[in-house]
Amino acid sequence: MATIKKFEELEIWQKARLLSQKRYPTFIKPINEDFRYKDQIRGSVGSIMDNIAEGFERGSKLEFINSLTISKGEVGEYKSQLYRGLDNQYLSKEIFSELYALADEITKMITSFVSYLNKTVIKGQKFKNR
Repeated sequence: MATIKKFEELEIWQKARLLSQKRYPTFIKPINEDFRYKDQIRGSVGSIMDNIAEGFERGSKLEFINSLTISKGEVGEYKSQLYRGLDNQYLSKEIFSELYALADEITKMITSFVSYLNKTVIKGQKFKNR
């Protein structure tokens, strides 16, 4: 298995970035006029990828796992916000389904990656020589 040297190489970060790029519904009415909802959904979707990157950069397996679980929590928050958007007729069922499916895929990827990291003896760069 190749060593990943940059967070941009992580498939889960790439997928989270893709989800963040799909925030197009927040630019159209009525979402763009509901400032609180718009800011919340943009914030949580951005935090997903940001926490993955931050955890990776910390250089410690345990800190990375912690950041991944925070990121997974942000995915849950995002999914809940999608339901609010659907319930308030901000999102069509098609857009909801597309975004929810991608978010759910990220949840599964994070869960699998955390499971892998919990089983590995890798400590991370921070503790490599300790």
